[in-house]
Amino acid sequence: MYQTIPQLLQHIVMGNQKVDVQLSKDDEGNFHPTTYEQLYKLVLDLAAGLHMLGVARGSHVGLIADNRKEWLNADLAILSLGAADVPRGRDAMPYELAFILGVTESKVTFAENAEQARKILDLKDKLPMLSTLILMDPRYKDEPITEGIPEGVSLLTFEEVLASGAAFNAKKKSFVENEISLGKSNDVATIIFTSGTTGEPKGVMLSHRNFLFQLEQLPKVVDFKTGERWLSVLPVWHSFERILQYVVVSQASTIAYSKPIGKIMLVDLQRLNPSWMGSVPRIWEAVKAGVYQNVKSKSPVARALFHFFVWVGATHASAKNLVTNRVPQFSRRFYPFDFLLGIVPYLLLYPFLLLGNVLVFKNIRKKFGTNFKAGVSGGGSLPSSVDKFFKAIGITLLDGYGLTETAPVIGLRPIKNQVPGTVAPLPETEIKIIDENGKSVPPGKKGVIYARGQQVMLGYYKRPDLTAAILSKDGWLNTGDIGVWTHRGEYAIKGRAKDTIVLSGGENIEPLPIEARLRESEYIEQAVVVGQDKKYLGALIVPDTKALEVYIKENAVPYMARFDICELPEVNELLNSQINELISSKNGFKSFEHINKFAILKTSFKIGQELSAKQEVMRHKIQQLYKKEIDSLF
Repeated sequence: MYQTIPQLLQHIVMGNQKVDVQLSKDDEGNFHPTTYEQLYKLVLDLAAGLHMLGVARGSHVGLIADNRKEWLNADLAILSLGAADVPRGRDAMPYELAFILGVTESKVTFAENAEQARKILDLKDKLPMLSTLILMDPRYKDEPITEGIPEGVSLLTFEEVLASGAAFNAKKKSFVENEISLGKSNDVATIIFTSGTTGEPKGVMLSHRNFLFQLEQLPKVVDFKTGERWLSVLPVWHSFERILQYVVVSQASTIAYSKPIGKIMLVDLQRLNPSWMGSVPRIWEAVKAGVYQNVKSKSPVARALFHFFVWVGATHASAKNLVTNRVPQFSRRFYPFDFLLGIVPYLLLYPFLLLGNVLVFKNIRKKFGTNFKAGVSGGGSLPSSVDKFFKAIGITLLDGYGLTETAPVIGLRPIKNQVPGTVAPLPETEIKIIDENGKSVPPGKKGVIYARGQQVMLGYYKRPDLTAAILSKDGWLNTGDIGVWTHRGEYAIKGRAKDTIVLSGGENIEPLPIEARLRESEYIEQAVVVGQDKKYLGALIVPDTKALEVYIKENAVPYMARFDICELPEVNELLNSQINELISSKNGFKSFEHINKFAILKTSFKIGQELSAKQEVMRHKIQQLYKKEIDSLF
C-alpha cells in the first residue's frame, strides 16, 4: 500500500500508461495531452535533475507559480526525493517571498516566468541560501533576465533540468524510484504559508498522510469515476485546488488547465466537456451575474419567461426538499407536515419545470458542456441565492468546507443526499462545536468548530507557540469558524470568529451573511460590512458599473463618463434602496444588523490587494486601505 503521493502515482501509472492525465494549452489556445506514462517519466527526470542541484530528503524547494502542467510535474518530482515544496502564487508580494523562501532556506526555487524570476532575483540580498532559480516558461530566458543574475545564483530552464536528469537516469535508472520507495506517510510534503491578519505568515506543514487520507474518504461521498475530466481554474498553490489535482491522479482521470475568467472558462467548459470543476463562491456568483446580465439584453417576453422559470425551478427544488426530508433541521421538524406542505407544489410545478428545461435551462446548461456532473465549491460558503439559482436551473454545486491547516477538507455536501446550506463531516473526521465556556452546543446554537482527523496538519513551521494555540495535544484543531449543528448531524458555517463585529451596545454580528445578501443585488459587485465598537453598522460598496450604466441609460440619467457614475445622486439613491430592501427585518435581519450608512468605492477589489488567492475579502487590508472611507461612516 502506498504511503506517499509519488507512491500513489506509481500505483496509478501501472495500469493507465496511455491514459491522458493533463491537457494544457499552447500559445494558440490548443490543448495538448500528457499521458500518465509521459508524466511519470517527466517526474523521474525532473527529480533526478533536482537531485543534481542538491535537492535531497528534507530539503525545501520554492514553487512560485499558478496552475499549469509544470506545477504538478515539479510538485511530484520534489516529493519523489523526500523533499517538501514551498508554494506561492504569482500574486505574492516581494516581502512575502522574502520571508517564505528565507525562513524555509529554499536553495532551489521554481519561478513561473520572467516577472517572478525578476522578483525573486531582486531579493537575493535577503535570500543568501538561494543558489538555483528554475524558469518554468522557457521563452523567458532572455537578455533582461540573464543580465541581472546576482553572483552565486544559477538560472536554468525547466527543460535544462529535465535534460540533465534524463542523462543521470540513463546511468542510474533506479535512483529516483529507490528514493520514492523510502518515503513515509508522515514525511512533510509541503509548507503552505497562509497570509496572517497580523504579523508574519504562518507555514502550515502538511504530510503525505494528510492528503492521502482525503483521497480515501472523498470517493465515499462524491461519485467519482475513473477517466473523467476536471477543469482547473484556481491557483494550485492553495490546498483546495491541490487536493483536487491529487484526486484526479488517484482516480486515473484527466485535468485540463484553464483560467477563472468567465469568457475563457466558459469556452473551455464547452470545448472539453469536463465532469467536474473546483471553484470558489465568487466564481459562481460571477457566472450567475453574467447569466442575468445576458438576459437583460433579451426581449421583454424572454426576460419574463426566464424569471418565471427560475422561480419555478427554485420553488420546485424547495418543495422537493420538503418531500424528500432534506430541509436543514436547526430546530426539529415534523416530517409528515413538511411532506404535506411540499407535495402539492412539487407535483403542480413539475410540468412547468419540464417546460423550463426545454425553453430556458437547457441552453444555460450547455455553457457547462455535455458531461458536467457538479462544481465543487470551496474557500467559503456558497451564498444561499447562488445555491438556489444553480439548483433551480439543474446544475449541481457541492459546498465544501475546510482550511489550509486541514489539507483542506473536513466537510462536504454529499452528492446523493444534499441538504441545502449545510455540509456533512468527511468520513472518519470528528467535529465538535463548542461555546465560549468550552461546552458542546446543542443543534441550532452557534459555537466554534473544532476538528480532529488524519487530515489535520503537523503544525506551523518553526512556530510551536502558534501550533499550541490552535492544536491541542489530543489532536483537536480550533478552526476559528462559527458553526451550527442540525438535528441530523450536518452543520452550517455562520462566519469566522475573528470576523465577528461587536457593536458598542454589545451586539455580536456575523458580517458574512449580510455581505452575501448584499451581493444578491445586480448593482453590487462586492460589499464589506464594518462597525467594530461602533453604535451601528456601515458598509463599503463596490458597485457593478456595467449594471449601473444600463440602469442610468434606461432611466435617462445624464452623465459624462463611467468614472462619474458612482458620484451620481441617482446611483446613491438606487444603492440605498437596494441595501434597505435586502437587509431588512422582513428578510430575517435584526434591527442592529441593518446598514445605517455606506460608502461607494470606485474600483473593483483585486487579488493580492483586497482579495486573497481564494478571492476572499482580507478584512485587515480593507481596514488599512479604506480607513478614510470607513471613518467617514461613523
